[in-house]
Amino acid sequence: MARPIFAATKKYHHSSYPSISPSRPELSLKGKNVIITGAGSGMGVDTALHFAEAGASNIALLGRRPQLLLDTKALINKQYPSVNVFTYPTDITSSSQVEAAFSTFVSETNNSKINVLVSNAASIGPRDPIGHPNASVDAFLSSVNENLSAATYLADSFLRYAAPDAVVVNVSSANAYLSMAPIYSAYAVAKAAIIRMWDTVLVSNPKLFVYHTQPGAVDTDMNREYRAGAPKNESFSDDASLPAAFNVWLASEEARFLNGRFVWANWDVDELKERKEEIQKSDEFKFSNVGWMRYPPGE
Repeated sequence: MARPIFAATKKYHHSSYPSISPSRPELSLKGKNVIITGAGSGMGVDTALHFAEAGASNIALLGRRPQLLLDTKALINKQYPSVNVFTYPTDITSSSQVEAAFSTFVSETNNSKINVLVSNAASIGPRDPIGHPNASVDAFLSSVNENLSAATYLADSFLRYAAPDAVVVNVSSANAYLSMAPIYSAYAVAKAAIIRMWDTVLVSNPKLFVYHTQPGAVDTDMNREYRAGAPKNESFSDDASLPAAFNVWLASEEARFLNGRFVWANWDVDELKERKEEIQKSDEFKFSNVGWMRYPPGE
């Protein structure tokens, strides 16, 4: 398979590999508290299992469908019985439900702080772009607002209960900065707005670590909707283990040099680490007008 033109590393992965394996002692999450949204299906399930393998002490699973959350919990309990798993059926577009899930989780874990948030839930929205004869501007705006509101409610509650050096993994999309297709315009606008929202959180809370990711082309319900039912062998080239393990790696100290940046789960972390100092000194992978602007002025 050819290496994509947007690959930032020579190696371009399609499944997990040793450097991001949650079994590595360097990636241990022992004693950490983790919240994962969209944890009842797709990449959320694999992400929860990988965080459990990394030894997270307490994992909260959020999603709309209670039974799917219980199914994920059962998988974790079977494979990693020492991990405490909590399920909170939650509509993350509801501020009160989000706050209830966060506050209850903190209460049930002896008022301990949240160390990691994986924001993994979203909706595609309408396919007709603005100006299309069948397009509804109201539906477009409603979709953008739904996605942005959900992310903002998560951020608001997270900041109330987060550890000072907590990690946020914002599962995003390359559509946020690449104009791939007009039929995904509402989704693209929402994803771009969410990145900027989390970046403002980071500016206000400089001790936090925030990462934005393109998780790969994984066969999930949402991606099948996104790709309008394209055959799996033509459209879905990545295994769910890749973003799941990559998310665990991002929660580790090894990834700190990528704070505030947009990265692809497919990129090779060893190659990225070799360029650590170079990346830190540059605006590379930042969601900004790179190439001419420097901040602060004169720096």
